[in-house]
Amino acid sequence: MRARRDELAEGLAAVEERIERACRDAGRSRAEVHLIVVTKFFPRSDLDLLADLGVTDIGENREQEASEKLADGGTPPGMRAHFIGQLQSKKAGAVSRWADVVHSVDRPKIIGALERGAHTAGRELTTLIQVDLDPDPAEHRGGAQPVDVPALADQIAASASLRLGGLMAVAPLGGDPDEAFARLAVVAQRLRADHPQADWVSAGMSGDLEAAVRHGATHLRVGTAILGVRPSQR
Repeated sequence: MRARRDELAEGLAAVEERIERACRDAGRSRAEVHLIVVTKFFPRSDLDLLADLGVTDIGENREQEASEKLADGGTPPGMRAHFIGQLQSKKAGAVSRWADVVHSVDRPKIIGALERGAHTAGRELTTLIQVDLDPDPAEHRGGAQPVDVPALADQIAASASLRLGGLMAVAPLGGDPDEAFARLAVVAQRLRADHPQADWVSAGMSGDLEAAVRHGATHLRVGTAILGVRPSQR
């Protein structure tokens, strides 16, 4: 366990150095950028070690895995749980019971399902609209088209159980992340004009976090650079 803790601490330190450097290069304060450690496929023991190392946000992308992982003791004290994967409406109620933030809202049906789930659980759920940045429909990785964002935002803002947090996006595979995140920044600016409180921009992962910081990301989703190669891939 000690060896694993040291491994995680080393990964966190390396990523922290990258974030600090990216913020300096972009002329931004480090305090503007929040790190979400993506723990999908990794055991509950890693969550507890990360909490001990001061991590405040973890990300999961499979409802069943996350529910099982958090079944004993819930989310570690002081941590927020983020659902970052593609979400089916039939799973939304279950996600609403343990997630503090859902990053992958991309259609009205999901909003309705999350609203019902959050209301039943007696919770307020922060939601982000996922924006599709991929110009090739064949490579679609989820998300709403930019033109559909305003209507989705209005629907979330009208809910008593959901809070509109902002936007999320994934850079297209093989594409230029700078170009993609620049387009996301334009969509985010338009969203804030109508909903000033929706100031989250969740973008950037292990391979492209610097580009995300350059274009205004407020939340980075980093897994491999901290936890290593996923167990299922070893």
